[in-house]
Amino acid sequence: MEPQLLHRVADSVATVVIAHPAKRNAMTAAMWRALPELLDTLAADPGVRALVLTGEGGTFCAGADISTLRASPAEAQGLAVRAEEALAAFAKPTLAAIRGHCVGGGAQLAAACDLRFAEEGALFGVTPAKLGIVYPASATRRLKSLVGPATTKYLLFSGELIGTDRALRTGLVDEVLPEGELDKRVAEFTRILVSRSQLTQAAAKEFADGRTDRDAYWAEQMRDNADTAEGVAAFLERRQPRFTWTASG
Repeated sequence: MEPQLLHRVADSVATVVIAHPAKRNAMTAAMWRALPELLDTLAADPGVRALVLTGEGGTFCAGADISTLRASPAEAQGLAVRAEEALAAFAKPTLAAIRGHCVGGGAQLAAACDLRFAEEGALFGVTPAKLGIVYPASATRRLKSLVGPATTKYLLFSGELIGTDRALRTGLVDEVLPEGELDKRVAEFTRILVSRSQLTQAAAKEFADGRTDRDAYWAEQMRDNADTAEGVAAFLERRQPRFTWTASG
């Protein structure tokens, strides 16, 4: 199989699959370049209400395919940062479904998702210290926001891999599933996500990510659309709400 990003949309969930199994789904330069454009397309699709990022087969992503990165380290790193930032800015909830190795650029992408579910036995590492590379400031801040300064330093200073127990304990992942249960749990949880208010989710995503200057904007959005009234009516009538507000890319 040629290295590529596969995608599909079903039941309002877009699934993006990192597919380069010959190198444990390492991201080629072409794949780094393609990801932001693909995310823009999916974010603009009103039929997409959530996104899952995962890897082909038994691993998530083993980082960057160094053999395809012929630019300088700074230029190559720039490709990864642009992809990471595009993923972090995706307007709808994102979830990384992780098996096997989630290392280097793979960990960078997983951290840029809103949530991370992992299968038992997955391994996580941030390995620039093994290559003499300075990890990007944006990625370091994002990692610190998940696991705190001490674990960030442990991962970056050592380049050592950690398992799912420590990843869960430190906040790097949100749920750990037994072998064979990851896909079922991701499908179950994304069904919950797409049934909820995108208005609530979009505002919460901005606030949780540190943007606090748009209170007035979100108050106006809540006032000027029917989702709040629909949510209250559905609760009183004991039925599922039919929310119509849609986040855009």
